[in-house]
Amino acid sequence: MSASAEVKRITTATLQKMKAKGQKISMLTAYDFSFARIIDEAGIDVILVGDSASNVMAGHETTLPITLDHMIYHAQSVVRGAKRCLIVVDMPFGSYQSNGDIALASAIRVMKETGAHAIKMEGGEEIIDSVRRIISAGIPIMAHLGLTPQSIYKFGSYNVRAKEEDEAAKLKSDALLLQDAGCFAVVLEKIPATLAQEVSASLHVPTIGIGAGAHCDGQVLVMHDMLGINTEFRPRFLRQYLNMHEQVTGAVKQYIDDVKGGTFPTEAESY
Repeated sequence: MSASAEVKRITTATLQKMKAKGQKISMLTAYDFSFARIIDEAGIDVILVGDSASNVMAGHETTLPITLDHMIYHAQSVVRGAKRCLIVVDMPFGSYQSNGDIALASAIRVMKETGAHAIKMEGGEEIIDSVRRIISAGIPIMAHLGLTPQSIYKFGSYNVRAKEEDEAAKLKSDALLLQDAGCFAVVLEKIPATLAQEVSASLHVPTIGIGAGAHCDGQVLVMHDMLGINTEFRPRFLRQYLNMHEQVTGAVKQYIDDVKGGTFPTEAESY
């Protein structure tokens, strides 16, 4: 394989072509160099530098405490590790909701300081002016509808969203509005599968589902959840592919036993 083939970058246009061809899009979160490199080399299409770092990296109860500076740090680390996938960075709570000037300035900082390829923003009509301004500046946006964790205190729970007719109608309207504004994809989180299917069929840009059924154009999971690093979060939509908590715990215990028992290091492991 040639060097140019090895580093051929997935772009927003690539995702559009994948939807047109009926090819599913794979997306995972990552927050550091080492895991970004592993996930990228495995062939993932998109890495999301998620504000879920607030939960899985910093131990907060919600995504709200993480700052723009924190997100930029995590994104810089991911960009250094990933050579071929599209890298999208979550805009954290407070970095875009107040007005368009702050939203544009925040988005510009992310793009200039990280080298990432796009940002993600939660919300529909409420943030559309900021979306238009950012896209007009040449910054690609992945939208996010349904359960939007930055609004958790407004919702009051992490239950399925858009089950009622009025909320479902607003979500469908918001999805079209965001597409028309120029968003290149829409994340649909924890909504009925039939609604996600309807929205996906109505859009020419791809949808990425999480807890939204099989008819979205792609799927995303939080890396710590699907690898079994985080054992407390086990929602219905999560498929756990490893139990790293158990595996790492066993390895650490074995290391402790070897050190305390004097079997590590051996002569072969010494200089």
